Amino acid sequence: MVFKEKLIHGKLIKRYKRFLADVELDDGTVVVAHCTNSGTMKSCLENGAEVFLTPVNDPKRKTKFTWEMIKINNDWVGINTGIPNILAYEAILNNEIPGLGVYTTVQREVKFGDSRFDVYAENEDEKCFVEVKNVTLKEGKYALFPDAVTTRGQKHLKTLMQVKKEGMRAVMLYIVQRSDVEVFAPAKEIDPDYAAALKLAVENGVEVVVMKAKIKPEAIRLTNPLPVEI
Repeated sequence: MVFKEKLIHGKLIKRYKRFLADVELDDGTVVVAHCTNSGTMKSCLENGAEVFLTPVNDPKRKTKFTWEMIKINNDWVGINTGIPNILAYEAILNNEIPGLGVYTTVQREVKFGDSRFDVYAENEDEKCFVEVKNVTLKEGKYALFPDAVTTRGQKHLKTLMQVKKEGMRAVMLYIVQRSDVEVFAPAKEIDPDYAAALKLAVENGVEVVVMKAKIKPEAIRLTNPLPVEI
């Protein structure tokens, strides 16, 4: 995914009210940026760190910038939770995710029951629903999800099990927006119920795919799959 506009560089002053962040731009101007990440952002939040913002030209929006990434440990971490959905759609469309196969139809935001999945794909042989999650939490070599309790995440796993039960392919796709991790695992200490739900989903045929992304101010690209420890 290539950014359509040149990102604007600054330094994080603070994040507050979950969805807002004060940022000092290089010229000294202080602006308010929208933070799409509603989680704790543990391990990717550091006041004074370099950040990049996307300018937003929308008269209806109060904030004129969207916070895209932050530099942690000399590397960029993507914190925009909308990016993984774009990455997943593009990668599945272009057959760039190992094991997901070649699909002739790929759509975003498709309903199943009372849920809406991020990607739906099909070919002559199968139909596949894919739920996408953004991962930024790091602990040692591990990328962990979630960074806060998520009942919505549990609901998605239950619906994926129903998809599988009805004879279709069900995939839980985690996009890790940082490079300094080696293995993916559920964050059992933060949300043990989600971890248990993920284990149950896998036991019932839901596939777990984890892809790592390389974050740069010019573009964000998927690089390689990560091993999974459930």
